[in-house]
Amino acid sequence: MMFSRNTLLVAAAAVAYGASSGAAFAPSTSVSTSSFRSSPAIFQQQKSQSRQYSKTELAMAGPAQVDLTGKVAFVAGVADSSGYGWAIARALASAGATIIVGTWPPVLKIFQAGLKKGSFDDDAILPDGSKMVIEKVYPLDAVFDTADDVPEEIINNKRYAGLEGYTIEEVAKAVEADYGKIDILVHSLANGPEVTKPLLETSRKGYLAASSASAYSAVSLLQKFGPIMNEGSNMLSLTYIASEKVIPGYGGGMSSAKAQLESDTRTLAYEAGRKWGIRVNTVSAGPLKSRAASAIGKEPGQKTFIEYAIDYSKANAPLAQDLYNDDVGNSALFLCSPLARTITGVTLYVDNGLHAMGMALDSESMSDRNA
Repeated sequence: MMFSRNTLLVAAAAVAYGASSGAAFAPSTSVSTSSFRSSPAIFQQQKSQSRQYSKTELAMAGPAQVDLTGKVAFVAGVADSSGYGWAIARALASAGATIIVGTWPPVLKIFQAGLKKGSFDDDAILPDGSKMVIEKVYPLDAVFDTADDVPEEIINNKRYAGLEGYTIEEVAKAVEADYGKIDILVHSLANGPEVTKPLLETSRKGYLAASSASAYSAVSLLQKFGPIMNEGSNMLSLTYIASEKVIPGYGGGMSSAKAQLESDTRTLAYEAGRKWGIRVNTVSAGPLKSRAASAIGKEPGQKTFIEYAIDYSKANAPLAQDLYNDDVGNSALFLCSPLARTITGVTLYVDNGLHAMGMALDSESMSDRNA
């Protein structure tokens, strides 16, 4: 697989979302959760702080605290502890928020069993030594807006057996019944069934499926959850640099879907801001070897796509350091907190600065200069 001199970033923690077929971002049990631990420096710094976990101190030029006690955060797209969705939930929990999540129905039982068995306990530890509690897990398939949208093939699919109420509208109503209003809405969803295909080989069906699961799902979430969000609330999504730069190997219409998501972020910031007083932002995250990202295909005898992306980032980003899922989690915490009360319609890059680069430092054409 060849990469151009343009910047290379790709999938973060997107949970598998699709229809009845196997999703491109489905969790893979071959990836160990130990690959997704917190940044050592951040973890040690947090451990050394003597405080209640509901008052997370941010390192700023002056005293600053984030207290989300009493706030409810719904994180759509959590199915394991490896990706950015989990990290965002963990960061919000660190500030005292009540965490509820939406999980793709075909992996719901696996995720619930993992929670029950304690499979994610190590990744749920908070800096004060306590453990993040996910108060409730809702089945959520974000490609369906209402119950009338669910086709018979899904209703009769064994992976959906025994489940109901998993459309966006139904989940919003269930959350309202359980918690009244919420304060934070996180969209950590993406799926492109033809993600390994170049755009020139992508079918209309595959292209529209990517847009539906990865972009329109954010619009629909805000449509249905906006009325039950308190004024001053925040919606946050996750995007990729593929929205604006060519990323060979990240196909199937996913780059187009991310461009849609970023454009919609700006429009929704205006509309939801005026209608409900809600802020809308998105984080453009750097490459992370999550289970979801690792599901993107590889060629025989070569590294996976995400492994190439991570190596490229380290070789060419201004900050040649590892990117941890908690780096995105902490940035999300800021955007979802009162500290960011005037910030909306923003795409925030959390990628060690790779988005700023216009030339690949490890390019063969630069070999003489780098010698």
